[in-house]
Amino acid sequence: MLNKIILMGRLTRDPELRRTGSGTAVTSFALAVDRDYKSQNGEKETDFIDIVAWRATAEFVSKYFSKGRMAVVEGRLQLRDWTDKQGNKRRSAEVIADNVYFADSKKDVSNSGTSAPAPVDARSDFSEVDTEDGELPF
Repeated sequence: MLNKIILMGRLTRDPELRRTGSGTAVTSFALAVDRDYKSQNGEKETDFIDIVAWRATAEFVSKYFSKGRMAVVEGRLQLRDWTDKQGNKRRSAEVIADNVYFADSKKDVSNSGTSAPAPVDARSDFSEVDTEDGELPF
């Protein structure tokens, strides 16, 4: 059997780090994931997907991610049955995150909040190396 999900989207809120009674770290957040197509009225639609991360992944997410950051989440879908306060049976779907990756750079988020990464001239970070004597500088 296979239950594997990979999502890329923006966090809709800051992650909430909590601890279980035994001290295990758990955090929850939601990703806004754009659909690949537009609706009949020409608007792009977005799905808001609940994510839960446990242990070291939970601590990593709560420490380094915040609302608006672009993230890639790799995990599995889990359905959970529960009863609400009125006694109605309910079902929730959430993704249990195995890995969470950055999909933007912190610089891009701090400068513009939600823009895509700007193109970078790869040559700007390098300087010429003098190789006339045939020796490498390292």
